Amino acid sequence: MKRACAALGAVLLLVAVPAAATPGPPDAPEYWFDSWQVPSLWAAGARGQGITIAEIDTGVNAGLPELSGRILRGADLGMGGNGHIDREKDEFGHGTAMASIMVARPGFLGITGIAPAAKILPIAVPLNGTTDAGKPDKVPQAIRYAAEHHAKIISMSLGGKRIPGVDPKPCNDSEQAAIYYALRKGALVIASVGNTGPRKNTIEDPGVCLGVLSVGAIDESGTVAPFSAREPYLTLVAPGVNIPSLSRVAGQAYAGDGTSQATAITSAVAALVWSRYPNLDARDVSSRILATLDRHRTRPSTAYGYGMLNAYDAVTASVPADAPNPVYDSVAPFMSRVDALNVHPPSRPAPAAKRSGPSLGSFHVGSVSRLTTVPVLTGIATSAAGVLMLLLLFGFGIRARSRRKVAAAVAAAARAAEPMPVPAEVSEVTWTVQPPVQPHRPRPGPGTSDGGLAP
Repeated sequence: MKRACAALGAVLLLVAVPAAATPGPPDAPEYWFDSWQVPSLWAAGARGQGITIAEIDTGVNAGLPELSGRILRGADLGMGGNGHIDREKDEFGHGTAMASIMVARPGFLGITGIAPAAKILPIAVPLNGTTDAGKPDKVPQAIRYAAEHHAKIISMSLGGKRIPGVDPKPCNDSEQAAIYYALRKGALVIASVGNTGPRKNTIEDPGVCLGVLSVGAIDESGTVAPFSAREPYLTLVAPGVNIPSLSRVAGQAYAGDGTSQATAITSAVAALVWSRYPNLDARDVSSRILATLDRHRTRPSTAYGYGMLNAYDAVTASVPADAPNPVYDSVAPFMSRVDALNVHPPSRPAPAAKRSGPSLGSFHVGSVSRLTTVPVLTGIATSAAGVLMLLLLFGFGIRARSRRKVAAAVAAAARAAEPMPVPAEVSEVTWTVQPPVQPHRPRPGPGTSDGGLAP
């Protein structure tokens, strides 16, 4: 689609939608803007200003007008370059989509980022479904790159499958060492828990790694999404169902489900908090987030973690300086032990064992629908056939973006309108994780609606 047509579509939509309306298309509104009173947070000075979010993903199409001025020069660790090209083969464009959820200015279909004044540092790595798939895993190097380039938040909407009995540890040494390095540099590390719920619940890194805020997905009612993995190391849940985002192709957008989207939203909320309290450190920012979770619990649930993200309270609530922080408290002794022993594993990933079964990072396929100005194609909500890729690879694994996707036709109307404490079972980072239990689903509480976006 031509960019001129995309611009026209955006203008027509903004004319038709009242100024106070929730941003996003009518059939996939960004409902968290209402429940979290996001415009009021912006008015109070929490817009993400001064905060760099490193997005380790497929790269970002920095040429989209909605992302203009928000994408820094980053790195493409697979193909070379500055990260300004989205390497995903599918038009969805995973990295571009996640960036739009975080920082997009209102444009096509009114899709708007939560932290519009934040900056994205794009770091492209080889992932399943990208043009550089099959190259060595670069996630540990990407984490170190982000930390060295002063990213305050490292957002990873991806996961690599870990297999008990095959992989020696839930989180491999080089990746855990890179996370320690990022924590020492003062970065907040956030990653998705994965989309293999409610029964398979595959353990994935970096979500399982120590020191990471691991994010699951809920719907608008606060119910945990069926696809969101149930894990004992889950930290929190955030909106991840029917989330609108921009495509890597100008003038296209999608509504999708996934813990990827929930992770992007959580990272953007962390940017809001940090921009409102610029003197806090990463531990303090995460403490505010954890202390203000809805349905907060002191012991994590495998389905909800410690509770549900609440951006409004995270920015506005009074939180004690000594608020509990199970994520940082659990990682501290391990980092101290490493420092005492002066053991810093190299950033280069250790060679992976040869495998006869499914390999690290088999792609989880789920649901994404092309957004139009007519109802979103929700009828194709069932997951597409999962693809198990038998890989005989040495020295690397292919990772999956933690989102769900199926193909959807473009409606003709769109063309016309387009213009935690880590549990004891993983506290030593060894393979003794307890089997997941059936999730408890509390009855959703009433939602709130307190205004919308003024473009």
